[in-house]
Amino acid sequence: MNGLAEHEEQPQEGEQPREREPTVEELIEQIRNIEVGQFLLSTVSTLASLTYAKLEAGALEQAHTGIDALAALIPVLDGHVEAETIRDLRAALANLQLAYADASS
Repeated sequence: MNGLAEHEEQPQEGEQPREREPTVEELIEQIRNIEVGQFLLSTVSTLASLTYAKLEAGALEQAHTGIDALAALIPVLDGHVEAETIRDLRAALANLQLAYADASS
């Protein structure tokens, strides 16, 4: 080798070394290891938060879509997450439905 190839920058004094970017193969392996139930739980939790925010902003059509999606997705989680978590999600859905009914009247 001529010494110019494969030259990596060294961190300057006081700098933290940069973390290595994962390879495509490593990313694919990480995706394969994700539990669908846990991913769906994360998605449902995010969707519930987004739906609350849409209600607060008065975006009723978007809130309605979020409520419908939650109503469809929560039953899919049954058997994949703890029963207490399902109860909490159903309670959040009921609260969203009540808030939506209040906001749209």
